[in-house]
Amino acid sequence: MEYEDKLADIREHFKLCEEAEAQNRQQAMDDLEFGRMGKQWPEEVKKQRERDRRPCLTINQMPKFIRQIVNDARLNKPAIKCYPVDSNADVETAKILNGLIKQIETSSNAESAYSTAIDNAVSNGFGYFRVDVDFARDDAFERDIKIDRIMNPFSVYRDPRSTAVDSSDWNMCFVTELLTHDEFETSYPDAEKTDFESQTFEQRDNLWYTSNTVRVAEYWSREEVDKEIIMMSDGQILDADIFESQRDMFEVAGIMPMQSRTAKSHRVKQCVVTGSEILSEIEWAGKYIPIVPVYGDEVVVGENRNFHSLIHFAKDSQLAYNFWRSAAAELVALSPKAPWIAPIGAFNTDQAKWATANTENHAFIEYDGGQPPIRQPFAGVPAGAIQEAASANNDMKDVIGMFDGGMGQPNQASGKALIARQRDGDISTYHFIDNLSRAIRHAGRIIVDLIPSVYTEARIIRVLGEDNEAKTVQVNQQFQNEGDDAPRMYDLTTGKYDVVVKAGPSHSTQRQEAAEQMMLMIQQFPQAAPVIGDLIAKNLDWPGAEEIAERLQKMLPPEIRGRNPEVEQVKQQLQEAAGIIRELQADRSIMQEKNQIDANKVALEAEKVVAQKYKAETDRMSALVKAETANSTVPQMEAFQPNNLL
Repeated sequence: MEYEDKLADIREHFKLCEEAEAQNRQQAMDDLEFGRMGKQWPEEVKKQRERDRRPCLTINQMPKFIRQIVNDARLNKPAIKCYPVDSNADVETAKILNGLIKQIETSSNAESAYSTAIDNAVSNGFGYFRVDVDFARDDAFERDIKIDRIMNPFSVYRDPRSTAVDSSDWNMCFVTELLTHDEFETSYPDAEKTDFESQTFEQRDNLWYTSNTVRVAEYWSREEVDKEIIMMSDGQILDADIFESQRDMFEVAGIMPMQSRTAKSHRVKQCVVTGSEILSEIEWAGKYIPIVPVYGDEVVVGENRNFHSLIHFAKDSQLAYNFWRSAAAELVALSPKAPWIAPIGAFNTDQAKWATANTENHAFIEYDGGQPPIRQPFAGVPAGAIQEAASANNDMKDVIGMFDGGMGQPNQASGKALIARQRDGDISTYHFIDNLSRAIRHAGRIIVDLIPSVYTEARIIRVLGEDNEAKTVQVNQQFQNEGDDAPRMYDLTTGKYDVVVKAGPSHSTQRQEAAEQMMLMIQQFPQAAPVIGDLIAKNLDWPGAEEIAERLQKMLPPEIRGRNPEVEQVKQQLQEAAGIIRELQADRSIMQEKNQIDANKVALEAEKVVAQKYKAETDRMSALVKAETANSTVPQMEAFQPNNLL
């Protein structure tokens, strides 16, 4: 029974969202078809004019206004920045987070998600993109965060009770897809087999089933929950369940719980459902529903939030423009051909050629009489229709708030007047760009909220710098680079970070603009060239620029580099003294080595002398022994001689 009650609640929530958005969605579809598809004539009027063979021109001016906003947003890309806000966060880790978020945006092609969302917001009043989590590779268990685009804004049904400018207060949301019966059975083979021809099916809510399609929806829900948090002796604040799972590790490290309290949090779930079955259900790692809206022009009337596109109130002017341009074409097309005038009898010769003179080209035509025929002048394009069309065109610009000077068209106004005109256009449409910045900021909050749950283990990740230069860093583990005095650690699982968005040109665009402005400055003030030469080279985008900048910087005087000349002189003297000391130490070491070598030679010679003396003494002793042995042996032998006995 609980399962059926849950399904009933989901169906009721979807019906509530659908009814709340019905007016906005119909209005958005009308604006989209009018501005981007060119469906600008009422159908019955268009059919009538076609039956009467009257011109029915559609000269669509809307896309140029839409592209102006969308491409401006592409050029001025908002950048997500993180800043530490508590004692467990630090500036260096915040830089790693910034590089990681930039890498997430690059690897998941977030630019397409942002541009699609702002395009939809400008064209029809609202657009969406989403944050997701997936495995880093097909052969890995590590997960990465990514940003995906939502191509069809009409597939999303937002929380009708939301009042925030983003989705930070959403407690429910639907992302739907309509599948044919065959597609549904192929995509979800384990789903309940529904007999689409049965009477029970026909009695179901047609929001979920039709005779040809089945609606499959991601149902996101969020509820407030209580959780226990613990402050540790080292200042960390942990969830009680995390502490319990790692209690032994904290006890070994001597980190003990100091105090605890109950805090409010949110739990987010995702269910994939049809009108009759829950196909899957997971618990989301973050506390926000990861569907991010980009709204158009918001107007609140009573309890209703209305979202208008850029062109919503300019449609009447576009209709008038089409009508008057069609009228002008019709008047010109139906106007009679300018006749030939001549005295009676002038056309007797070559009558066949004169009869077709307004429809065919002839090499020559003969005439009678002395006065040649004269063609009447063309009456001209109807000025009234052209003037009305021009007025309608100006009305479109006035309603939207964008003018020729702001769209790159030639303008005879002075420089200051042109800049003021462009500024007026930027201000009148800036809320679309600002709404995108708000959406990207909320996406940054979602990502920062997910990072401690996704990047939980020690791993090596790729991050990007401000100039999109990539590098790899170790996170959630201690490491020590060469030259570091102590080990460091980028812990992505702790600390609180605030998120802001900075909108402006990309880093490469800023560099190019800076270089151009500096070159203009040097033309006006050549004396500045030796002073800012290194900065110009640094901002130039060609090989060797960085090396040239370093060389030019070394040529600058100390005071230009922000250094005290006296201090620099003392440092130079100390460096020279240190160099002299190093030379003396080197000479001393050489002398010591030389003396040691000489001493070793003397010792070796002494050893040789001793060895020679020892050998000589040994030889002398051997000779004496031999001599004594010889002397003592001969007398004994003589004593036994017979002659001696006599």
